[in-house]
Amino acid sequence: MATANAAGLAGLDPYPIRVEVCCTRGPSFFQLVGLAEASVREARVRVASALAGMGILLDEYAITINLAPAGIRKSGAALDLAIAAGVLGAIDKLPAASLGRTLLIGELSLDGKVQPVGGVLPTLHGVRDSEHTHVIVPEGNAREAGLARDDRVHAVGDLKALVQHFRGERSLSLVEPTQFAPETSARYPDLTEVRGQALARQAVEAAAAGSHNLLMIGPPGAGKTLLARALPDLLPPLDYAEAVEATKIHSVAGLLTSERGMIDRRPFRAPHHTISEAGLVGGGEVPRPGEVSLAHHGVLFLDELLEFRRSALEALRQPMEDGFVRIVRTRASATFPARPLVVAAANPCPCGYAGHNRRTCRCTPKLRRSYNARLSGPLLDRFDIHALMQPVEVSALTGSQRSESTTEVRKRVLAARKVQRARFEAGAASSPMNSGLTLADLQPVTRRADTKAFLEKAMEDLGLSARAFVKILRVARTLADLQGSERIDSSHVREAVVGRLVDARTPALIPGSFD
Repeated sequence: MATANAAGLAGLDPYPIRVEVCCTRGPSFFQLVGLAEASVREARVRVASALAGMGILLDEYAITINLAPAGIRKSGAALDLAIAAGVLGAIDKLPAASLGRTLLIGELSLDGKVQPVGGVLPTLHGVRDSEHTHVIVPEGNAREAGLARDDRVHAVGDLKALVQHFRGERSLSLVEPTQFAPETSARYPDLTEVRGQALARQAVEAAAAGSHNLLMIGPPGAGKTLLARALPDLLPPLDYAEAVEATKIHSVAGLLTSERGMIDRRPFRAPHHTISEAGLVGGGEVPRPGEVSLAHHGVLFLDELLEFRRSALEALRQPMEDGFVRIVRTRASATFPARPLVVAAANPCPCGYAGHNRRTCRCTPKLRRSYNARLSGPLLDRFDIHALMQPVEVSALTGSQRSESTTEVRKRVLAARKVQRARFEAGAASSPMNSGLTLADLQPVTRRADTKAFLEKAMEDLGLSARAFVKILRVARTLADLQGSERIDSSHVREAVVGRLVDARTPALIPGSFD
């Protein structure tokens, strides 16, 4: 008998797995029990081949392996290393007593090399307070593991080196702490490429400054996609805590490379509109993160919003409000953080030219109503800013007037974010970002007579919801921060209300699309 220690993941939360190995002489067989899925059951082939490469044949052994607790389904190949170590301990090729307080993570190739696996960083964070004296991970996961800053972690390249380590013939190298240096180089279009669209540019700036969800509506070629793709470079670099959280999600999804080993810039995810509900918010028999979680601390861009499946769009409502996704399946459940800045772009009708000042819309009134009805009121309500865009004038394209660059706008965005952070640290706000402020935080604005009267009239005339009321005040707070004003004036509130006019124009999204 021998026992090795491994770990599984439920979302980002690890749970311990005991690999119990019973080995006897007799007719050769190798069986796994303990709710092991196909990828785990196939470990017997990889382990047997890796051991054969070391001259250790299992033909004369009857091997039974139990993965405890037996009531939890096990998946993935990260248990290979623990299974191989347990087998070696059971056949007296390795001191079984030394396995007791070591956690083993890794996949084996047929030649005995240890391959990188997903989920190393969340596993290491989850077992930080465990009684394990050593944790052994693949060399290919060393950079990722270095983010955990845990001095118990060793890296292994092949099964032979692992055996030598346990026999005391050599020591595995400790994983060095990974130096965190966020990438700041520009990767996206510069705002100088955007001509005209002054109001839309202001909306993008406010969205970046306060982390406000943004919906842009306009005809094809108006610059919606260009503005959305320029937005990530307006945001500040990731800090260490944000990078670790984003890296965990990408690690579980299997999207990290061995060379990079971490997420060092804000994610930008732009899924195609044919994506499924599970692909967008996460799912699967073994719950996996979706695009909304992969964009955590970054930007989720939904181009051609009204072409997405209705079920996928409606699934976004809860994470946009709560900042996390809870996936529940019959045999497993998982929670993934999901707090990206959501930016969406949509055409006003199927042909795209409803309300166009130079082209005629070819859609029937019924078709326009049906198309616009794809965006439900509750989902629309979750966008803080609605930017209505018109076609770019030719004079703006041919003129010599230079638009502000990303660098110039970014300075204002970073200054506004710094003010928000200082307000939060001083206890004057309940959130470090204006998009998370509560009504209590914003109460002073509603006490002024002129602002109160204007808000009451806007709520009445536009039929805005209570959620929209709070979002207007949040955006007004951001507009004041961008202008360096501690006081929210009525002009800021009025500008924020202009950014909610789509609420009053549904089911038709822009002027001119009414029958």
